[in-house]
Amino acid sequence: MNRPYTIALVGNPNSGKSSLFNALTGLNQKVGNFAGVTVDKKTGTSRISDSLTANIIDLPGTYSLYPKSADEQVTYEVLLNQANTERPDLVIVIADAANLKRNLLFCSQIMDLKVPVIMALTMMDIAQSKGITIDTAGLQRLVGVPVVSINPRKNKGIATLKKAVHDIYKSSPTPRPDFISIPALSSEWIEEIKELCHQTSNYAALHIACNYAGLQHINAAQRIRIAALLGEAGFHKSRIQAEEIVQRYKKIDTIMQLCVVTESPMKRMVISDRIDKTLLHPVHGNVILLLVLFLLFQSIFWLAQYPMDWIEQAFAMGGHWLGTLLPSGYFADFVVNGIWAGLGGIAVFVPQIMILFGLITILEDSGYMARISFLTDRIMRSAGLNGRSVMPLISGMACAVPAIMAARTIQNRKERLVTILVTPLMSCSARLPVYTMLIGLVVPDKAILGIFNMRGLVLMGLYLLGFFMALIVAKVMDLIIKTKERNFFLLELPVYRMPRWKNVGITMLEKGKIFIRDVGKIIIMLSLVLWALAAFGPPAQMKAVDAKYDALIQAAPQNADELNALRATDKLEHSFAGILGHAIEPAITPLGYDWKIGIALITSFAAREVFVGTMATLYSVGDADSGTKTLTDKMEAAKREDGSPVYTLATGLSLLIFYAFAMQCMSTLAIVKRETRSWKYPAIQFAYMAALAYVGALVVYQLFR
Repeated sequence: MNRPYTIALVGNPNSGKSSLFNALTGLNQKVGNFAGVTVDKKTGTSRISDSLTANIIDLPGTYSLYPKSADEQVTYEVLLNQANTERPDLVIVIADAANLKRNLLFCSQIMDLKVPVIMALTMMDIAQSKGITIDTAGLQRLVGVPVVSINPRKNKGIATLKKAVHDIYKSSPTPRPDFISIPALSSEWIEEIKELCHQTSNYAALHIACNYAGLQHINAAQRIRIAALLGEAGFHKSRIQAEEIVQRYKKIDTIMQLCVVTESPMKRMVISDRIDKTLLHPVHGNVILLLVLFLLFQSIFWLAQYPMDWIEQAFAMGGHWLGTLLPSGYFADFVVNGIWAGLGGIAVFVPQIMILFGLITILEDSGYMARISFLTDRIMRSAGLNGRSVMPLISGMACAVPAIMAARTIQNRKERLVTILVTPLMSCSARLPVYTMLIGLVVPDKAILGIFNMRGLVLMGLYLLGFFMALIVAKVMDLIIKTKERNFFLLELPVYRMPRWKNVGITMLEKGKIFIRDVGKIIIMLSLVLWALAAFGPPAQMKAVDAKYDALIQAAPQNADELNALRATDKLEHSFAGILGHAIEPAITPLGYDWKIGIALITSFAAREVFVGTMATLYSVGDADSGTKTLTDKMEAAKREDGSPVYTLATGLSLLIFYAFAMQCMSTLAIVKRETRSWKYPAIQFAYMAALAYVGALVVYQLFR
């Protein structure tokens, strides 16, 4: 074959599709984007047999072949476009055995596209707990495609599924008859559209007739001809779609009667239903939710404390060793205070990033994350949104970029726009290094009531502050933006399950690598630029500083060490970085910031976490003992000209509020522009968040100073 054998995984949301993808591909995965859109594309490779290694594509979840969101549109395009390089040679339809009737609708539509299909039945244990018994052999005979029972979470049935894939790969499956028979599928205009658009099935041609205006792979000439054909035929899209669905469910009902036995629902009550009586209770459920969030943020400090200390001490000792190994001069300064300090600023926060994503994965895997959407629907409606907006907002705790892309599932245009505009107020993982560094610097490490760590409480408060500010801003936008479009929130709650610990581990490792690789490149690059800006300055000013201290040392040689330390500080202040910091100092002095913090504010507009690397570089350049002290030690020792400490409680809290609200992420602004197709909304977002950050930081500093 000219291209690798490609298998697509499709299915309803929460059907076990991602679990199967992980079971098939393991660590052989990568995440990109589908061509022309910002929707994530998960791909990987799987060893199917000794003679077959296949590419696996995890397509976005969808309930039917009629797309209602951008994610579903991607699945639609991949399956319909015959010329698409990613069009699968085989489709595995993952069907939830506990909701087989609805899943069979989607499976039957895929089958009628005349692409080889395997139906993989998941959650058989849940079906059994609901009193549902499925005759898989009879089901396979009636639907006409292989049916395999699997449990990817426990790696059961995967070998059987791979054998079914290999059998289809080696054979040439005979064309299946259409699942249903409606007059439109045998009409002359369907045949012409089929030939015009190079399709292999009449049903695919019917879908093109229904949606040709929105399909990217249909060109202008084809659209004109299709429109003419449909006009001549008196085509009514809604009527034909309704007829199709009725016909499909008639046949599905027959299959269900022959292959599925269901006990009376009154005889059984699944464990998930019992748990939900407590976790979804309007009072108990919200208390438990706050407790879960509290434990999450406490754990970030508690679990990460020791590895962070070890990494910080290791880099401090490594910096000292490099300082003694290398001959003194600009090269040694570049290595120790530029490269090494920048690396240290990245590595020390990897444990917290990994723990955050690990805990979020546990919440998702267990099924509790969907309950959070349900619980928060009422409060979201008070802000003009609904529970569908909760998932992008919760995803924003990890990163605003994929969270904003997740808003594509929101069908209501106004709600989607408002969700995009407020999502960056959620405290993302990029803020976490800044939060933890500043909290560790100015918040005492003591227990409240003997069990609650004050630092963990402050961290949780910052996350809650971002969430409630997002609701306030959303309400204001809801009052400003007027629309008559209405939307309803429908949510299928997955059953509770034990997290897949292997998947949690893979996610933690992948997110740690992404942080080091992607964020690390930015921090290292800016750290090196900052080192150069901090090490050099206007030649005349730098020579004047050297001449001043040379004269003082000559006059008092016994004070040479002290004077050389003052020389380094003076040179940093007269460097290009110092000049830049002093230029913005009048604007930031009311917030309690000095010129060094001003430099960090500027550099961190590229990405918030750059603040840490900037501090590491600025407090290393000119510090004779930089190799033996940690960044926290240096910042604690920082003094203003009058001898007062720079990092007081007021300054620290002011910085925390500034970073909680400020839009300091170029990637987020870029993705907002791409999603809204306008620079107007990123500009509005940047302006209102900058105003919130400045005013909030000013108020907090004046209150606590």
